[in-house]
Amino acid sequence: MAVEQLRVDVGAARVLRDVSLTFPDHEVTAIIGATGSGKTTLLRALNRLHDATRGIRVAGRVLLHGADVYHPNQNVRELRRRVGMLFQRPNPFPQSILENITVGPRSHGLARGRQLRDLAEAKLTEVGLWSAVKDRLGHSPFSLSGGQQQLLCLARALSVEPEVLLLDEPTSALDPGSTEHIEQLMAELRRHVMVILVTHNLQQANRVAGHVLFLAGGEQVEFTSARQFFSAPADKRSRDYIEGRLG
Repeated sequence: MAVEQLRVDVGAARVLRDVSLTFPDHEVTAIIGATGSGKTTLLRALNRLHDATRGIRVAGRVLLHGADVYHPNQNVRELRRRVGMLFQRPNPFPQSILENITVGPRSHGLARGRQLRDLAEAKLTEVGLWSAVKDRLGHSPFSLSGGQQQLLCLARALSVEPEVLLLDEPTSALDPGSTEHIEQLMAELRRHVMVILVTHNLQQANRVAGHVLFLAGGEQVEFTSARQFFSAPADKRSRDYIEGRLG
């Protein structure tokens, strides 16, 4: 996935300015910056989540395997299968735990019948939730803890075989144990899914990311390896942000 001269306007304000980069395969890329820097705006542009919001205009290109996802012929439903998203707070569907996992594969024709339950078991096992829910698959997901609900939402996103996974501060509302577990999952998932993470937590970005994109005021300040960014940032604004003097 890549972006070229990506701009996003909200009303008369430009909130993202000419961002251009190629996200590395088999890595976690962390998007960091102060509140209002354009992090979530960029993330939501990658799978066209701004489409339904009046007053937001997106220009430039977002490329998935070289094809512009904003092309008029793009199937947006299929795009969002290929580019999944996990939000800041868990958002389970008001269905059973099992149905949360199987609704996507069923609607996309990826599995049916017994295959659906097998797929649900595989994805719940992948995120480490199977043992906790295997005896209550018919129960409401709202009976789960916040961390378990987020893992359920992650399993749901993975159930439709995405190529890219967008994570919008997925651990900000979780306890340290759940946060550690999801960070470990990121490291495992990057082997077969491109992971793009928005986080305010610099320690988390340093722990999990291979590359860092630093935004300030909607502008791309620096895009480099996490090791380079945290040890020897090239821009003074990056140094100020790391040291707590910016944002």
